[in-house]
Amino acid sequence: MSLKIEKKITTTDTIKIILTGDLDAVSSPQLEELINTQVDLTIKNLIFDLQSLNFVSSAGLRIFAKSRKIMKSRQGKVYFTNLTPQVKKVFEIVKAVPLSEVFQSVAELDNYLK
Repeated sequence: MSLKIEKKITTTDTIKIILTGDLDAVSSPQLEELINTQVDLTIKNLIFDLQSLNFVSSAGLRIFAKSRKIMKSRQGKVYFTNLTPQVKKVFEIVKAVPLSEVFQSVAELDNYLK
């Protein structure tokens, strides 16, 4: 399955990226390109909504790690919401991101950001 990427600007400093399908070695360059070209210096919060992400490979995890590094260098944050059970398992096994950046839902993240 391929990867579908939908970008939503939620506030002037926040972008939500909704991923559907598989994030692997073939599709990860597509996400990397979007982050490199669409996430500018005004963005302080980058949210990945993974509700429809079926699979993530090490190449996909690399893009998430790179995104975290970019945002940290700008004093920004990356958050992950709506992890599917299979993606959550990969995050837990690899310890891909701190649990403080993972939220069960967008509502839970919104409450945290308030």
